[in-house]
Amino acid sequence: MLEIVSFTLGPAQTNAYLVADPDTKEAVVIDPSWDGHIILAEAQKRGWRIGHLWYTHAHFDHIGGAAAIADALNPLPHVALHPDDHVLWRAGGGGAKFGLNIDPGPEPTIDFVQGMILKLGSNEFEVRYTPGHTKGHCILYVAKENICFCGDVIFNGSVGRTDLPGGDFATLENSIRTQIFTMPDETRLLSGHGPETTVGHEKMYNPFVGLN
Repeated sequence: MLEIVSFTLGPAQTNAYLVADPDTKEAVVIDPSWDGHIILAEAQKRGWRIGHLWYTHAHFDHIGGAAAIADALNPLPHVALHPDDHVLWRAGGGGAKFGLNIDPGPEPTIDFVQGMILKLGSNEFEVRYTPGHTKGHCILYVAKENICFCGDVIFNGSVGRTDLPGGDFATLENSIRTQIFTMPDETRLLSGHGPETTVGHEKMYNPFVGLN
């Protein structure tokens, strides 16, 4: 069982997800986009302990709230990111290009790799490597719950932009076809921007990568 609280925060209206195992009250923040104090307050209100920060990728609008969350926690949370996005992370997520200078928070200590399993209480998150939006983009799939936290790979009716450094459309398309469209159609896609969708809906209607 998972409990999920979503937030839409920051200059790019980025979705952050506070995810907890209600039995153990262990929590993780997937893409702490902005305004970390808001996410933190929600966890405290529910009596959840944030032990991890997991980043689908290192763009500034997905890590902007990390420092504020980490500053309030003792011990520091474990931070997970694919190694191919470490350079982007160290550069503040590319925020300077948009006139934003962010504190990227604590150094990533867990390297995502394809197929690795992360645990939150009794829940298992499968890491799938999905480059194309950035070099090191990954998604987190919880098969038991039919949920995938898919970052900026695919959106409701759209796909992640590929015009920023490390982006490539052919690579992105391959990631979607091999890693997203291979999940059951009813899988909920919780993405980095916009409303949630499902694998089946995007296969049918996505104008960029739909199968019809």
